[in-house]
Amino acid sequence: MSVGNENFLSLLKRLDDCISYVESNPQYAESSVYLLKFRQLQSRALGMIRSHVLSVLKSASSQVQAAIRSSGNSKAVVSEGVEASVIHVRFKAAANELKSVLEEIESRSSRKEYVQLLAECHKLYCEQRLSLKESLPSLTRSGCAYLMQVCQLEHQLFDHFFPSSSEDVSSLAPLIDPLSTYLYDTLRPKLIHETNIDFLCELVDILKVEVLGEQVNRRGESLAGLRLTLQRILADVHERLTFRARTHIRAEIANYLPSDEDLDYRAKLDQSTENNSETISAEENPDVFKTWYPLLEKTLSCLSKLYRCLEQAVFTGLAQEAVEVCSMSIQVTSKLIVKRSSPMDGQLFLIKHLLILREQIAPFDIEFSVTHKELDFSHLLEHLRRILTGQASLFDWSRSTSLARTLSPRVLETQIDAKKELEKSLKGTCEEFIMSVTKLVVDSMLSFVTKVTAVKFSLSSGSQSQKQESVLAKPLKDQAFASPDKVAEIIQKNKHCGSPCTSTIPVKSRILLGRNSRHHQYGVHTGSASTT
Repeated sequence: MSVGNENFLSLLKRLDDCISYVESNPQYAESSVYLLKFRQLQSRALGMIRSHVLSVLKSASSQVQAAIRSSGNSKAVVSEGVEASVIHVRFKAAANELKSVLEEIESRSSRKEYVQLLAECHKLYCEQRLSLKESLPSLTRSGCAYLMQVCQLEHQLFDHFFPSSSEDVSSLAPLIDPLSTYLYDTLRPKLIHETNIDFLCELVDILKVEVLGEQVNRRGESLAGLRLTLQRILADVHERLTFRARTHIRAEIANYLPSDEDLDYRAKLDQSTENNSETISAEENPDVFKTWYPLLEKTLSCLSKLYRCLEQAVFTGLAQEAVEVCSMSIQVTSKLIVKRSSPMDGQLFLIKHLLILREQIAPFDIEFSVTHKELDFSHLLEHLRRILTGQASLFDWSRSTSLARTLSPRVLETQIDAKKELEKSLKGTCEEFIMSVTKLVVDSMLSFVTKVTAVKFSLSSGSQSQKQESVLAKPLKDQAFASPDKVAEIIQKNKHCGSPCTSTIPVKSRILLGRNSRHHQYGVHTGSASTT
């Protein structure tokens, strides 16, 4: 039986009456047993009521969010009338649905179990209403729109009183500055507690493009007084975004731990190959990112969002750090794959992801190098040793061991270029892979050539007695390794590219490196994936 059944509340009332009767007559036989069963049934009924209330409230909340998204397209400011209709009317409909149940609960608030249930319903209601609070980007957009409207009206009114002075921005400053401060004081506490990088990037786009770039520039002098405050808010958003991005890089990227699924990379690629036809190219396959190491996608996604939001100098430092830790993590994961699978799988995994990383950071028009400066006081130890042993004087100001020169630190500069380090790692890995494959393919032929060379050298050098004693002094045709059958076997092996296991090299390379040389590109300007 569900809570919506017309007999549910009457049965609940009857159950409460039974509990009251048994509690007031404990002298009856097995009263404690019946009381326990009644309470269990009551507990189940109250749990059903709680679940029903939560379900109705969540449904109303989802309908409100969907209506706001569809009416505003996530960018237009929802009008006051529409907002009131959407946010309140939907919940009023939910209240009508829950009215009978909630009235029944409130009417029995003298019982402790119903007091607890009523408190839980209050909490559920507040949580669902709180989830509908305006997000920070939406609040910023609507707040700026309202403030710009007020300032424009005030400028027009001021122009009626003082036509000649209306072009002077400072004339209205005593009025506009306090109004701007209201917006700043409202947004700043929310900014400094915002942790969502997507929201912060959206804020930059709203302030930089929509407000400062379009509205303020288009409306001219009527909104000129707002520019400083809006730029101040934008600077705070930049600062918060920089901090959160650096925290994200160090917490989510640098400390990423690969899962068992990440380490079983061959199985992931085999599954992806089965799900997609061989005729589908990388450009047509939207699931190509699923075959990437998750850390690589996290890094590129983060950089693509930050590139259009931060100044070049700030982005360069963050990008250098992100690329460096991503490259190091990929190399560490490659070693784990080597232990779990095979050296070739680890090498191909590393080559593929370093290639993708190099290709994806190419559109960022920056230098991935930063210069770190630090003070070096290590030379002080030598000066102190000489002073303590009497070889130098602390107060001899005319010599190089004077106090002023002794305490002068050295400035050490260290330049780190993440892109060059990436190229170096990629080149080294490719060379290792080429050497290992070459050795695997022609190993038997190299061994045969080495033995032939040793036989020729033995025949051309040494005395006659040494030639007779040496096994290698026999003619080449008499050597066991050079018999016609052995030579034919070696030729046959190399004709089919070495040992039997080498036949899997092209297959592994095609699967682990991908069939196509081109990869999907993360959009630099939009922050979303696009094909290049």
